[in-house]
Order: sequence, then C-alpha cells, then structure tokens
Amino acid sequence: MAERKVRVLIAKPGLDGHDRGAKIVARALRDAGFEVIYTGLHQTPEQVVATAIQEDVDAIGLSVLSGAHNHLFKQILALLKEKGADDIVVFGGGVIPPDDVAALKALGVRELFTPGTSTQDIVRFVREHIRAAV
Repeated sequence: MAERKVRVLIAKPGLDGHDRGAKIVARALRDAGFEVIYTGLHQTPEQVVATAIQEDVDAIGLSVLSGAHNHLFKQILALLKEKGADDIVVFGGGVIPPDDVAALKALGVRELFTPGTSTQDIVRFVREHIRAAV
C-alpha cells in the first residue's frame, strides 16, 4: 500500500488581503510532492480549524501580514485543542517581530518564517517535522 502524502492546509486568517506569499508557499509545497489545500483570503479561525479537520491535514501553515498574528495563532491553537485536533502541526509566516516569534513558539506554533525566507527552507521544515507526525 502506498504511503499517504502529507496534507498541508495553507490559510490566510483575518482581514489581511495580501496572499502572494501564501500562494508561493502553497505552490512550492505542492511542487515538492505534498498535498496542499489553500483556503483563500479572509478566513476566520473557526473556518481554518473546520477545514483542517474536514480535510484531515497533518499541518496548517498560516500567513498573517496584518499584525494580528498573536491573536490569530493563539485562537487557532485553542480551537484545535478544543476540537481534539491539537496533533495538527501549526507553522506560519509573515511580518512577525522576534519577540512575538518567541512567544508564539512558546504557545505551540512549531515554526515561523519571516519575509525573505527561501521556499526551500519551508519545504525542508515540512519534510523534517511533519513527516514524523504522520
């Protein structure tokens, strides 16, 4: 029986309307052989979590450029726990200050990628950290 592909949800929570980075990451992960689901813009945390559970994903990659990263990541992590889906790995990216990166990782965000990160670094992260969770 063939091994199941890692499934990654790429989501744009909140009011941020800039999705170029999320689309580039989604395409890079797809091209690297992962199964990618992209939610589109303006998703609520509840929508992100519901989609992740419905699509049986292994990871959620959040793209937040609006400055609401602390609130959105925290809410999504709490909803995943509430729904018994806190085994889904959460990572993300955006314009996130270093102090906030440390705080978000302490909450349970596995990794954060800031502007200028190579898509290959993100692919490598998913290969090394998500595969082990499957």
